[in-house]
Amino acid sequence: MARVAPPGPATQPRHSGTDDVKRTDGIDLREFSCPVTVEELHRTRCAELPIACGVYVVLHLRTPGPVFLPTSSAGWFKGKDPSYPADVVKAKWVPCATVVYVGKTVSKKGLRGRVRALVDFAFGKPVGDRGGRLLWHLMHWEQLQVLWREYPAARVDAMETSLIATFRAVHDARPFANMVK
Repeated sequence: MARVAPPGPATQPRHSGTDDVKRTDGIDLREFSCPVTVEELHRTRCAELPIACGVYVVLHLRTPGPVFLPTSSAGWFKGKDPSYPADVVKAKWVPCATVVYVGKTVSKKGLRGRVRALVDFAFGKPVGDRGGRLLWHLMHWEQLQVLWREYPAARVDAMETSLIATFRAVHDARPFANMVK
């Protein structure tokens, strides 16, 4: 009997609908990919992410709550320290939240390129896009989980805004590493 390889990310996206993560912080994640750790994304160079426009969320699943690092592990771009002062890091934490960042991309490199830049930045590369940089103040940031979903370019901004608004409706705050919106 011939073995048939399971469908890969290019033929059929993996969705989180059958996993434990279905809805968190008010956000419905059933149409998003399965969660993948930052560490795994680094190892694979984000190969399973599509080169398509879309949104992504980053989850912090560790309990108890976070331990904050005094300095960020992220890369220095053009001599700029990626670290925030400890009081800013602590003040931005949203107790009882799982979603710690919501991001988007409409670039020609798509979700693969955007998330790869985020992950490269985490691992110390001097990346120009510093979005989500509070993430790298979390101890065990390598275990943060990333989920993504493709959207047409015309809908990406509205989708990101909607996800953040849904989070705000539950927590009366933006996700931890979303400094604007």
